[in-house]
Amino acid sequence: MTSSSPRGRPRHTTSHISVRVAHALLGGTTGVVWLLLPGMTTAGEPPVAITRPAPAARTAAAQPREDETSPTDLVLPVAAVAAAGLLAGYGYVRIVRRSRTRTTPATAAPPPAASSGVLPSHPYTPSPGELDRQAQAALVEADECVRASREELDFARELYDEPRLEPFRRALREAEGELAAAFALRQRDDEGLPRQDEPARRHTLAGIVGRCAEAGRVLDATAAAFGELRAVDTAGADALAVAEARFRALAGRTGQAQDTLADLHGAFAAGALDPVTGYVELAKDRLVTATTRLNEARQAADRGERDRAAARLRSGEGAVAQAEVFVTAVDRLARELTAARQMLPAALTGAEAELTAARRTAPADVPPGDLHSRIAHADAVLASVRMELTGGRAYDPLAELRRIVRALAPVSTGRAGVLTAAARLTAHSAVAAADGFVATHRSVVGAQARTRLAAAERALTSDTLPGLVGADTLAAAARDHAEQDVRVHGPPQEPEPAAYGGPATRRRLDRP
Repeated sequence: MTSSSPRGRPRHTTSHISVRVAHALLGGTTGVVWLLLPGMTTAGEPPVAITRPAPAARTAAAQPREDETSPTDLVLPVAAVAAAGLLAGYGYVRIVRRSRTRTTPATAAPPPAASSGVLPSHPYTPSPGELDRQAQAALVEADECVRASREELDFARELYDEPRLEPFRRALREAEGELAAAFALRQRDDEGLPRQDEPARRHTLAGIVGRCAEAGRVLDATAAAFGELRAVDTAGADALAVAEARFRALAGRTGQAQDTLADLHGAFAAGALDPVTGYVELAKDRLVTATTRLNEARQAADRGERDRAAARLRSGEGAVAQAEVFVTAVDRLARELTAARQMLPAALTGAEAELTAARRTAPADVPPGDLHSRIAHADAVLASVRMELTGGRAYDPLAELRRIVRALAPVSTGRAGVLTAAARLTAHSAVAAADGFVATHRSVVGAQARTRLAAAERALTSDTLPGLVGADTLAAAARDHAEQDVRVHGPPQEPEPAAYGGPATRRRLDRP
């Protein structure tokens, strides 16, 4: 039942104010009556006219009589009136002050049912939109912490043996698990958790924030010990040597990647190289940044400036790590294009076998009309792929392989293992490309791209053709969202530093 009480102010507040006003009026009335009572005559005596007393009578009148009012009798009534006025004024001032300093909206929600017996400790409840923004920010922050910690541990493995690093690797795995669970909750929400079910969505968003907070807490709990392990005064020189050695190796690999791209341009269509367009130039840019930061770190260490040396070292390591991502992406794409070109003939043969089996044994959940349309579409795709392969022009073997597995996924019976292998190759390629783009632009990439990427990584564990095609689709969506974020916010101005720890540690390390 809907309450009929006014919604502008809670009922208990209105009754409280009414009691104060009544007390004030009662006190004022009592004081006035007390003042007027002595000037009134009793009912048994006739009224007596007041005349100007004679001089002789003034002396007699100066003597107080028992039935007349003396000045001292007025003290208590005046005090009562003054007290009542003060109480009324004090109540009014408190009401005004409370209304001016109110932090909740005037149209507050009705109080909880009397059966609960518990009043809310915090009357303000964030809107679903505010909770959604909090969840997105928490996902981005937690993902940043996990990625930076992973990079830092990658550098540390060249300095310390595995037993010394195992506590930190264990903490990182735990944080990765919490973050993966948070991304899974976010993907469920994006895929259509009923938006009209507000309590369920609030629970989901709160779960995302809680999981992200736990991931950060786990990393922060071990960050101090990791900092002691990599203290500048004990491991700074060795850490600088490791970063500089990786820098020199990457400088050589960058030149080789440039030659690899030139060879790929002659062997494949230009579109086949889109995932790594500009990566060699970006790698060179990161190496320039790494040179500057590592030199600054060495100079600061020589001057005994530990904090500055550590900050510049982290920044230099981050630049080296991103340059390695760019160079590795070029090498990986060259291997994937070669493998896809070799797999295409077998994939075409396997696709023909799948279509033959599908014509004989229709899936139970596919209506005959839909099955006929899907088979016709797959036939057309296979014919188009054959024309590309025999046309004498350069083509994109990964794209052609992707066309085959996407066309066969709706009618696949799961008998041709080569199609599953082809789908795994294309899905791995798409996920790796999206992950590399997010890793090298992550300071401007939002939660949506990261969520799709996490969903794609989960789908890679599938053994079915539709599941692997789904992973490929999610990875492409992640790359699209990440590229859109870069177009909106611009490319990052400085590579993200490699630093182990959660949000609290990162805030401390980022202080100038």
